[in-house]
Amino acid sequence: MVLLSQRLSFGLKMVLGVGGGNELAQAARVAPPSRTAMVAMASTANRKIETYEEFAKVHALLLAASGLPECLHRRLFEKLSVESFDGGSHFQIEPCEGGRQRRLVLTSTSMEADSDVFLVDHAWTFRLSDAYKQLREVPGLAERMGSLMCVDVYVSGDDGEDEGNCELGVEETLKSEVGEAKEKGDGTLRWLELEGLNIDDAMLVSLALPTRFPDLVALSLLGNKLNSAEVVVQEVIKFKHLKGIWLNNNPVLKNCDGKLEGVSLKELPELEIYNSSFTSNFGEWALGFCAGIYGKDNPVNADQSHTSLHTVSSLDLSNRNIHNLKNKALTPICLPSLTYLNIQGNPLDQNSVSDLLDLLRRFTCLRSLEVDIPGPLGRRAIDILESLPNISELNGINASKILETGKHVIGSMLLPRLPEWTPDEPLADRIINAMWQYLMTYRLADEEKLDETSVWYVMDELGSALRHSDEPNFRVAPFLFMPEGNLASAVSFSILWPTQNVQKGYECTRNFLLGIGEDKQRSARLTAWFHTPENYFINAYEKHHQKLLSTSLISFTFQYSETRSIHQHCGRPLRVYTDIPHVEEYLTHPEFAITNEPKGADIIWTSMQVDEDMKKAIGITDQQYINQFPFEACLVMKHHLAETIQKAHGSPQWLQPTYNLETHLSQLIGDYCVRRKEGLDNLWILKPWNMARTIDTTVTDNLPAIIRLMETGPKICQKYIEQPALFQGKKFDLRYIVLVRSMYPLEIFLSDCFWVRIANNLYSLARSSLFEYETHFTVMNYRGAINHKNASEFVREFEEEHQVKWLDIHTRVRKIIRSVFEAAAVAHPEMHSPTSRAMYGVDVMLDSSFQPKLLEVTYCPDCTRACKYDLDIVVGEGGVAKGVDFFNNVFRCLFLNETSQVSQL
Repeated sequence: MVLLSQRLSFGLKMVLGVGGGNELAQAARVAPPSRTAMVAMASTANRKIETYEEFAKVHALLLAASGLPECLHRRLFEKLSVESFDGGSHFQIEPCEGGRQRRLVLTSTSMEADSDVFLVDHAWTFRLSDAYKQLREVPGLAERMGSLMCVDVYVSGDDGEDEGNCELGVEETLKSEVGEAKEKGDGTLRWLELEGLNIDDAMLVSLALPTRFPDLVALSLLGNKLNSAEVVVQEVIKFKHLKGIWLNNNPVLKNCDGKLEGVSLKELPELEIYNSSFTSNFGEWALGFCAGIYGKDNPVNADQSHTSLHTVSSLDLSNRNIHNLKNKALTPICLPSLTYLNIQGNPLDQNSVSDLLDLLRRFTCLRSLEVDIPGPLGRRAIDILESLPNISELNGINASKILETGKHVIGSMLLPRLPEWTPDEPLADRIINAMWQYLMTYRLADEEKLDETSVWYVMDELGSALRHSDEPNFRVAPFLFMPEGNLASAVSFSILWPTQNVQKGYECTRNFLLGIGEDKQRSARLTAWFHTPENYFINAYEKHHQKLLSTSLISFTFQYSETRSIHQHCGRPLRVYTDIPHVEEYLTHPEFAITNEPKGADIIWTSMQVDEDMKKAIGITDQQYINQFPFEACLVMKHHLAETIQKAHGSPQWLQPTYNLETHLSQLIGDYCVRRKEGLDNLWILKPWNMARTIDTTVTDNLPAIIRLMETGPKICQKYIEQPALFQGKKFDLRYIVLVRSMYPLEIFLSDCFWVRIANNLYSLARSSLFEYETHFTVMNYRGAINHKNASEFVREFEEEHQVKWLDIHTRVRKIIRSVFEAAAVAHPEMHSPTSRAMYGVDVMLDSSFQPKLLEVTYCPDCTRACKYDLDIVVGEGGVAKGVDFFNNVFRCLFLNETSQVSQL
């Protein structure tokens, strides 16, 4: 039993820079309350709440948002008033899943639904960018989180042991194994486990295992430091009777590109299991291992004249990478008593559907089957059951129920996603990987605005032991208690209460995806906590990928056409209304005059969206020119931009693989799984649909993190450019300015002025660096120090550093930008408007081969640098672009058809 800890809280002090404990200076966005709720709470009297009536009045909206039954409101007030954490009197935390998870069990005799409410503390509260720093710097935090998340095993040796101690540990293990073999058998060691002992290449050779133990049939070197495929192959192929070898969690698997597996299978003809996967030679031994017959205490079948499988009734072959199920050992003759079979997670691509169904029909005792649906047996559960009439249970669900309800896709009992790590992985890294199983989130707000970045938190040991169930018996909700009746006194908790009648010894569970159904991709989102059928997602990805590959833009014919100038022949300057200070200050050309009245303006140049409601409110007419195109969201909102390009171009090289997580989560998961299986880089960047300045943007290679980050708002997930071109070791991107006179015919211009944005830190892919804004992001206008570099200086130094010609890069950039706007013109002809003229920012990054990659398109881009600095033009006809003339040139191009320091695309 794990004892419930006393109340202890980390993080809020660092998050908000206010008092200790878990006091909040602002209100939490809990389910979420409306802005009205924030204002209402802020207006309450600044005095201590003493009665239930005062509590109920101040917290009315928060109580409603929590979902707590009204009959428990008074009970909650009583416990909050004295901070009564009495869960330890009713619950017990128990280890499960081999100590890699914990669960919460009721110790009271019984507990009726809605009969009580319990306070749950927040053990760690933080903003994502601060997580790694806090784990390293806050005393005791990493240790507590490591224990809570069950990732603190072997931590004492993580800092490294000297070689002598490691070797001593191995020799002691070998001595113990040999002694055990003598005690329990004939003294011949046939099964050897040397796991997590820091064995490196040199030590493996020095141990001379094939010479000392030539009769080994199973060898596990899991979790060591083996690095050289040549050394491992050299030693392993000396075993002539080896049937199973495990090298999981060794660096060699990342370095060998599959060579190790190929050579091992060629040189070890009896090998049946390689790294938990079945080889093509699998037979009775591999099946017996999965059935629990063969293991350390019984390595081989002593009686070779009889099969050991005839008594096996249950066989779990899930996730064994089996390609061909037809095998001389997997037959009714060898397995006459088989009643349960699990073949989920296997490709089975060498068997047809009919062959598999014929094989399974021959097992006359088989009653329960688990298989991916859709998968190797077909796409519909009903069809599978009709083909296998003896099956009474499919994926844990009664066959008659499936046939009655007509369900086509049936899930199965999902295995929990347990934390994994290597022995030398720092504790902080283990926590960062595992924390997504435990995190919850809210966003802070005051009466003025909603905070831009979310707050994440981990419930205390009691709350974190609640596991998921689709039919939970408890519910949890965050709650903000304001003991002084104002936001400054706010303290955050979670509250827990029973929603079903629960008996002593029952596990207490909650619904991790409360209120989220299949319309919001519930099954796919469960992948954050469970091992879901990979084949289903891979199939979704492959269909999506094939569709993109078959898509190509209808030949776009370049039509040269010059949109007419709107120059006033009467001699009057064009009146311009703007809310942008730089336009007001720097638009000095005599053909334009600033006006404060939008009604009388010829041109409306604004940073705000001009919709029909605004037009009516201000009196804007269809004859006035506006710096916006209809439906330009297809360019300036990140998910629409990707959809527009994919609709027109499919999957061009200049756009990284991009998924709208609100609609294409399954396809993203499939892509992730394929990349992992092929040993490819799996680093992704998540970006909100419509936020600038990299707000709420995250870089991660953690699939559960990708899925959980959906909770902070709609996002795209885009393959990260893990190998960008660097400038003096630092990441950079390029901002281009595009002027659009017309979408049909397409008439666009590229400003000669562009600028480079450079990160402050040297580029790194170290896990800890992924949390460093100034390493992976380049926009420093709003945080960090700006690493300003004049474009001409940058180009000269970049050419010298990389021995490339900038003109070649610039030509490729021009072509890409043209392609982006062609896509919008073809995919969204509704953008055409004769009274629209607009300026967009287009951000581009170069990869290590100096190929441009599109990042995003920005409406009404910040042009402070273009106005503030004179720039030496490095493209076109050269010269100097005066900052004071930037907006003069923009307006001349768009409205007077005069081109100065711009070029047509």
